[in-house]
Amino acid sequence: MSLSACATMPPNPDAPATNDPYEATNREIFALNLKIDGWTLRPTATAYANNVPEGVREAVHNVLANLDLPITFANDVLQAEPRRAGQTASRFLVNSTLGLGGLFDMAGHVGIPDHSEDFGQTLAVWGVGEGPYLVLPLLGPSSPRDVLGQGVDVLLDPTIYVRIKQHPWWMMGHAYVTILDLRARNMETLDDIERTSLDFYATTRSLYRQHRASEIRNGEADISPTNAPPS
Repeated sequence: MSLSACATMPPNPDAPATNDPYEATNREIFALNLKIDGWTLRPTATAYANNVPEGVREAVHNVLANLDLPITFANDVLQAEPRRAGQTASRFLVNSTLGLGGLFDMAGHVGIPDHSEDFGQTLAVWGVGEGPYLVLPLLGPSSPRDVLGQGVDVLLDPTIYVRIKQHPWWMMGHAYVTILDLRARNMETLDDIERTSLDFYATTRSLYRQHRASEIRNGEADISPTNAPPS
């Protein structure tokens, strides 16, 4: 009930400063997403985490991560990152063969680091601004740049032309299992954030932007003038 109250608060007068001009609508969609999560995804993720052995859940996560590597590789190339592209190609080769189609992270065992890239990050590297903050039905926090990026990532995936991946049931199933895996792996963290936030919407907005900024910098510290340490 308290989360619902937060999600139906009036627009923040500081919205321009937070680049959230559609805050009233965003909050309504955010509230709807919370309800959908509470009705469907959270109970399913809880059952999944409680009843499926950890080893099986880890194998599912590994397969999902391996399926995304062609997209990461394409964006590594587009960002002119040959070293990271080589790591991605190596991970895909090792995990698809020695890892039995990605069931086991053999690349991690031999010291090949993991990372992810998407076209939204590529656009940011090319200097495209993120645009206003958006909350999408079912999909959650986003921006115009990331919405465009998600669409392009579908086209960048060379395996999309495999016949089975063109089937709607495959696409819906893959999307749901991906979200289920992410929800189950972050259950406690999300619960803690939700429980301790005075305004869950504003906290989610802030965390989303911090997370995307970190991804765009490849995890490196922000050394912009406004964040530089004092001399």
